[in-house]
Amino acid sequence: MATLEQCMTALEGFVGDLAARPALSGLDRTVSCRLTDLEQVVQGRLVNGTAQGMEAVPAGPSVPRADIRIITTSDDLLAVTSGELSFGSAWASGRVKLEAGLRDMLRLRALL
Repeated sequence: MATLEQCMTALEGFVGDLAARPALSGLDRTVSCRLTDLEQVVQGRLVNGTAQGMEAVPAGPSVPRADIRIITTSDDLLAVTSGELSFGSAWASGRVKLEAGLRDMLRLRALL
């Protein structure tokens, strides 16, 4: 199991890379990643090609629902962000779940 600090670093890079994609330029959305094995949620914003305000909070019903939500384990997050595991195959096998509105899903299809 990866540490929360490793996950924060990996997720900041992943969200930053995601925000920098041309298809997502001008996007202003909240984003979260629920790490099921650590019982933590990392949340922040995608704003104009950058990731901002990424912070970890304990998972629970009081965590606000983000516009774009990723659900995975810490090890799968590190595997996806390091390139050991492709996002598309992780999503297809259920190791990573991606939830968002239809418009955001259409913009995020480049990940798959």
